[in-house]
Amino acid sequence: MSYVSESFWHDAVNKATTDLFTFGYKNIIKPNFVFNVPPDEAHDRMITFCKATKRVPPLMWACREMLNYTDPVLETEVMGVEFANPFGLSAGLDKNCEMPVLLDNAGFGFETVGSTTSRPCAGNPKPWFHRLPEYDSMMVHVGLDNIGSDKVIDRAEQAWTNARDMQVSVSIARTNDDKVGDLDEGIEDYCISMRRAAGRTAMVEVNVSCPNTTAGEPFTQTPENLDRLFAALDGIDRPQPTLVKLPLNKPWGELHELLDVLAEHNVQGVSLANLQKDRTGLDIPREWEGGLSGGPCTRASEALIAQVRRAYGDRFAIAGIGGVFTPEQAYAKIRAGADLVMFISSLMYRGPQQITVLKRGLAQLLKRDGFEHVADAVGVDL
Repeated sequence: MSYVSESFWHDAVNKATTDLFTFGYKNIIKPNFVFNVPPDEAHDRMITFCKATKRVPPLMWACREMLNYTDPVLETEVMGVEFANPFGLSAGLDKNCEMPVLLDNAGFGFETVGSTTSRPCAGNPKPWFHRLPEYDSMMVHVGLDNIGSDKVIDRAEQAWTNARDMQVSVSIARTNDDKVGDLDEGIEDYCISMRRAAGRTAMVEVNVSCPNTTAGEPFTQTPENLDRLFAALDGIDRPQPTLVKLPLNKPWGELHELLDVLAEHNVQGVSLANLQKDRTGLDIPREWEGGLSGGPCTRASEALIAQVRRAYGDRFAIAGIGGVFTPEQAYAKIRAGADLVMFISSLMYRGPQQITVLKRGLAQLLKRDGFEHVADAVGVDL
């Protein structure tokens, strides 16, 4: 294949277009079309835009030709899956798998759709989001709104089959509704979605750390509960690798015990980590419910990535999540031990061209430091 980085004119057009998009988003789109309405409404508008644009092939072609930066230094293989680059959209934004076409053409390496649940779920009462621009953060309290894993996984399989370069993963979680029961009910809830997902996506993520649900996080409360869940999931034959999305705020001793459990099961990777619950030092109204995305996660997730990589070596692939707004922040996560890097808030605060900014910047940093491939930089600071 031909790479943008190896063509003088294509590279120049890509950079100029990205700079233009960055200027336009900051000065026109963000103040007049995104941040001028409540964040719940802005979220709905974004999903509607993605659904509409994917049906306009010339627009997708233009997006691909002008924004999709490619460079061989970014290519990597993780858990047996080949990625055009290590950047992915984290679960939590595209609940119902309506964004893959646009993300694929924009140049994402992968997307994790969901989290989705065995039964359709209405989520928590609105508002779901509160903006905290002073912290590059959103307060998130969605509660797993989605149309059900049967439909979402059908869409994910179709998106993965039709994608040009992007890998598609699905995140499964426990339904947040009035039918929630005991641990056995929760285990079967996960198993239903896992059976539906088996073999139909590039990866599957098991989210045991959603902080905004009626049931809470029972499977991270004790190692025994987590062991029961994954003993059941181990009985479901699936060819694709499995990651587990873990909480950010567990004391290391407790998280270490949970990781020891996962190391004994059919788990290839961990997603580190879910939303920040610690509001210490932040000026946030008490009545706002939920967890913090973006900026408040940056340093904590990087430190956790390093702890897990030091403790477990290559046992787990690591997808680093939280507060990635610059190529330097992405690079720091990789050097701390992350094989893949995921983000959401950066799109809202910086714009859709941010994927190009991150890829181009990371490629430059890798070459500056003499790395031939991004995988060569994983964990070098440990």
